Amino acid sequence: MRRTIYVLFVITIFSLVLAACSPAAPTAVVTSAPTSVEVTQPTEASLPETEVDPFDINPADYSGDITMAGSSTVYPVSEKMIEIFNAEGFEGMGNIKLDSVGSGAGFERFCTTGETDIANASRGIKDSEVEACKAINRNPIEFRVGTDALAIVTNKENTFVTDVTLEELAKIFSSDATQWSDVNPEWPAEDIHRYAPGTDSGTYDFFIETVMQEVYEKETAEELFLNAANLQASEDDNVLVQGVVGDPYAIGFFGFAYYSENESVLNILSVNSVAPSFDTAESGEYPLSRPLFIYSDAEIIKSKPQVGAFIGFYLANVSDMIGEVGYFPASEEALDAAKEAWLAALQ
Repeated sequence: MRRTIYVLFVITIFSLVLAACSPAAPTAVVTSAPTSVEVTQPTEASLPETEVDPFDINPADYSGDITMAGSSTVYPVSEKMIEIFNAEGFEGMGNIKLDSVGSGAGFERFCTTGETDIANASRGIKDSEVEACKAINRNPIEFRVGTDALAIVTNKENTFVTDVTLEELAKIFSSDATQWSDVNPEWPAEDIHRYAPGTDSGTYDFFIETVMQEVYEKETAEELFLNAANLQASEDDNVLVQGVVGDPYAIGFFGFAYYSENESVLNILSVNSVAPSFDTAESGEYPLSRPLFIYSDAEIIKSKPQVGAFIGFYLANVSDMIGEVGYFPASEEALDAAKEAWLAALQ
C-alpha cells in the first residue's frame, strides 16, 4: 500500500513539472465591466494636437473698452478693422473709440496724457515722444500695418499739370511762388491755392522732410512752407478734398485712400514721372511712399486683453482688406516683424 502511494506521488510530481515546462494555452479573462484604461490604435484624430495659432482670435471672447487716436491717414484702416472686429463678435462686448486728430496729437494722447490704448501714425515716433511715454511708464511698441503713396491732387479742370518734379512740388508749396507761372512759365499766371494737412499731422511732417527739406535748407524749409500764400491747412483730409474739388487752381496732398474715394472729382499727379501704385509704393520707386503704423505698450496689451486681441486681429487681417480703403499692404517682412513684436508683448 505504501509503495502504491509513493508511486502515485512521484507520478503527480512529474506531471506538475511537465506542465510547468509546457507553453501556456491562451485563456480568456471575463470581467463584469471594462477595464479603467482602454487602449486604442492611434488614428489621425487621436494624435497630439498642433500648437494653437495665436492669431486665430475670436473677438466674441473678449470684452471691455478700447481707445485709439491719431493719424487721419491711418484712420480709415483702423475704422475698417473696428468694423470687422465688431462684426465678428466684439459688438456688444465693449466700445472702441477712434479719433482722427493727426499723428502728433495722437502721440500726445498716448505718451503725454496716457488717455489712449493705441496711437495711429503715418510716421515713426519721435525721440521726444518716446521720452514722454517713458515718463508715464509706457514703452511704445511699433506695429507696421500698411503702405501709403502720398497723393498730390488738383482740380478736375486743371489740364496744365499732370507731372511734377520734387523741386517743382517744393516750390509750389513755398513762399517762393505765388502764381503757377512762378514755378513753370508754361503754366497760367493764376494764384496757387494750397490745401495741406495741419502741423499736428504725420502727413505734414512727412511732406516737410521728404519734399521741402530735399529742396530747401533744413533750417528754412518749414518756414517757407508755412509762409506760402493762400495756404489752407486742416487735420481733416475730407476738408482738404472739398477744398481742391471746389477750386480750379487748387493743389493739395493727403493719403492715397482719400484720393481713391474721390478719384472721379480729382486729378492725381505723378512725381518725377512715377505714378503712385501698389508696385511703385512697395518698391519705393514712387518718391512719396511711406509706412503706416499703430503703436501700443506691452503693459496695456497684457492688462487689457481686449486691446491685445484687437491688435493681434488687426495684424492678422489688415493686409487682406487694406486695399478696400485705398492703401497698399506692408511687405511680408515688415508685417512678420510686427507680429513678432505683438507675440513678445504677450510674454
